[in-house]
Amino acid sequence: MEQFDIVVVGGGVNGCGIARDAIGRGFSVLLAEQNDLASGTSSASTKLIHGGLRYLEFYDFALVREALKEREVLWAMAPHIIWPLRFVLPEAADSRPAWLLRLGLFLYDHIGGRKRLPPTRSLDLRRDPAGAALKPSMIRGFEYSDCWVMDARLVVLNARDAAARGARIHTQTQVTHLTRQDGGFVVRLKDRSSGETREVGAKLVVNAAGPWVDQVLNSVVGETPRRHVRLVQGSHLVMKRLYDHDRCYIFQNRDGRVIFAIPYEGEFTLIGTTDRDYPGDPATVKATPEEVDYLCAAASEYFRIPVTREGIVWTYSGVRALYDDGASKAQETTREYVLKLDGTTESGMILNIFGGKITTYRHLSERALEKIESVLGTRGPAWTKGATLPGGDFPMDGFEALVTSLQKFVSKIAPQTVRRLARAYGTEAQVILKDGDLGRIFGADLGEREVAFLVEKEWAHSATDILWRRSKLGLRFSAEEEQALARHLEGVTDQFARA
Repeated sequence: MEQFDIVVVGGGVNGCGIARDAIGRGFSVLLAEQNDLASGTSSASTKLIHGGLRYLEFYDFALVREALKEREVLWAMAPHIIWPLRFVLPEAADSRPAWLLRLGLFLYDHIGGRKRLPPTRSLDLRRDPAGAALKPSMIRGFEYSDCWVMDARLVVLNARDAAARGARIHTQTQVTHLTRQDGGFVVRLKDRSSGETREVGAKLVVNAAGPWVDQVLNSVVGETPRRHVRLVQGSHLVMKRLYDHDRCYIFQNRDGRVIFAIPYEGEFTLIGTTDRDYPGDPATVKATPEEVDYLCAAASEYFRIPVTREGIVWTYSGVRALYDDGASKAQETTREYVLKLDGTTESGMILNIFGGKITTYRHLSERALEKIESVLGTRGPAWTKGATLPGGDFPMDGFEALVTSLQKFVSKIAPQTVRRLARAYGTEAQVILKDGDLGRIFGADLGEREVAFLVEKEWAHSATDILWRRSKLGLRFSAEEEQALARHLEGVTDQFARA
């Protein structure tokens, strides 16, 4: 039976971040994900690296400060998939008073060690282009900085870096049982494609299963059923583009929540998110009609032209597994993560990850390693701060120079395609572009060479993996094109598996 220091259950951002950090310190690591990487919560976010301005109202100063400090750290790690955005916060008659907004933005600017991101400024929306899309009653506002992230790609790049350093990454692999033995665990793995099972040994298990974290504890480990997390649904709308500029809006709703309207994939606007308790299976979560109506109505309070269902191109929804702190409302539940070791060194230790945000995943991973090292001993120092992710080895402000350098060698490929590939793959785009030929085009500008890269390097198995997680090209694919890609992948993945 093959032995590992650590087996990580869950291939979301926390699981992949912990696997990467641990392998880089010298631990042997296996990660098992029952579906695709980032197939749950980590691909259903609002795509922001942010401090969480509204969390200041709940006095979560430590959480906000930690998240703000991480923005520029993450931007430097992956400047192809993370980049700065400016957010416009309009004043409305029934919103928070201007003095409170100024105070909150002052704290936002100064408690997180901001160095490269521009500071807050006041806006006259009667003169600023950002006011053109808003109702005439919106005359004043503020503009501040946060960052955008390709969330699912962030997960995949952490997994890729972990694998490059020696970690074993297994997707479509379910952990069906954990048995405590000799101060560690026997971990039973099931390949969901073939149905085959096998067992490996682990000195310590990390339960980073997100919405399934309690299920792993209660069903897989077989412990007394307990509830640790509160499942909170967040849904988003992707609309036909609602305005022309490249800034985002943050709107204050009458119920005290906020929603964002964000430029998305060039031709669209992303609106989200909701916050509601979710009682069902996280695997089947969908935006409800009530959530759609809520988001349309909330955005219509601000936009000059009402936002209606007719403009919706796509909806998506995810379930956040927040640590259950007993808050009366889902929106008031803490966004702080909680890390808990369960068991003893004699019986075997499992580290459970409750909660967390994409923005703080790297710091969460460092904290998790502190817990792991308290059990397994120290192997190496913390190292992820300042270490780039695959494709991110260029300056934070060097994206346009990267695009220009790639374009010089592929004059026959459309500039917008080169730019998209540079955004997705950074310096590794040259691997796809090196022959100046993308191969067969399946739809939009997705070529055979890119598909091969995703299958061979990034664990992509299905059309959904490629069109909705490794990219968002599904927004531009027809049903027939998606079926053709699926047929192609059946042959490619079978061939790759045999090799």
